[in-house]
Amino acid sequence: MNKIDLLIGFIIGIIASVLGMFLYVTIVMHTDFFAGIQTMKNEGQLGKIVTLGSILDLIVFAVLLKMNKELMARGVVLAVIALTIVTLFL
Repeated sequence: MNKIDLLIGFIIGIIASVLGMFLYVTIVMHTDFFAGIQTMKNEGQLGKIVTLGSILDLIVFAVLLKMNKELMARGVVLAVIALTIVTLFL
């Protein structure tokens, strides 16, 4: 059961980051999500979008800790680390 909780936390972390990126691109940049991501990638600013999207992971992390779901919270941290590594190579 421990590995499943970690995996669920990882998936929640990835979804929260993508949702945060989507909200930033559509609300702040006033553009289509995929067009906004492509524009920021061409400008070399994709890491900043991922960082802003990861703010939601911080909220999810706090909520999971409040609910005593430590392994899921670890999965969220693992998702942030994985997104950081992926962003470094893009």
